[in-house]
Amino acid sequence: MLLICRHIILMLGILACVGVFAQGIPQGSLVQEADRATTLLTKAIAHYREKGDSAMAAFSRQGEFVDDELYVYVIDTAGVMLASGGPSVNLVGRDVSQALNEELRERFQRALALPEADDIHHADYRWMNWQEGRFERKRVFFQRVDDKIFAVGYYIPRSTEEETLVLLDHVLKAVTEDPVDTFERINALDAQFLRDDLYAFVVDRKTERFVAHGYNLRLINSDFRKIRSADQQPIGQQILEAVEAHDKGRINYLWPNPVTRRSEPKVTLFEKTGDYIVAVGFYVKAE
Repeated sequence: MLLICRHIILMLGILACVGVFAQGIPQGSLVQEADRATTLLTKAIAHYREKGDSAMAAFSRQGEFVDDELYVYVIDTAGVMLASGGPSVNLVGRDVSQALNEELRERFQRALALPEADDIHHADYRWMNWQEGRFERKRVFFQRVDDKIFAVGYYIPRSTEEETLVLLDHVLKAVTEDPVDTFERINALDAQFLRDDLYAFVVDRKTERFVAHGYNLRLINSDFRKIRSADQQPIGQQILEAVEAHDKGRINYLWPNPVTRRSEPKVTLFEKTGDYIVAVGFYVKAE
């Protein structure tokens, strides 16, 4: 019970942070999940507008407002949990905002003060996935109606190709501007070069050895050409040959996912900059 409360408070604090709000439905490979979440949210709001406060009971039952791992929860603008179809049902009737420190409470109140509108907002935060037994990134969609915030969220255990391209571009620019400093920061696991299951690695084209790796530091200075994947593909040799022919490319193989701790299909995007090869890959859920 206490653990669930702490996780709810963590979510509320992060959700309240300035700058995390956005409107509409994010684009990319998670459109299907976003559509499911917003459909359930819209359905719940329509039910509330028809039934009024009596709708809260339906949101806290296992029924039409639970869609597999998706569920509706409702918090009023005073910070009280009114309904939940998930683990936070134990907090119904409690003012969850009181556990926040003064700074987070102020931000939380600003979030609750969002004007009533037809706009659906979304935000990302970290949350315990009870099925997997670990913290994962979660995206929540929410909308204010009357004095209530209605919300639905889903887990994002794997990053998207779009996010991979953003990190790859960031690392390429950093390596181009100051390679030595960038290698040190990647090897020090600097948060600027780590994003959940996304990390970068860099290979010196002259020596064909790793100079930076954002996950496995034991690979630093090892022979990249000899690297093989979990399914025994000679990925180091393949990437070196591809860069010589085309300067950049992509490759599919099996590799350990640092978040799930399992070997999963991975797509790595790579590009040459000066004497270095910069690479970032994303994982794909096995069929």
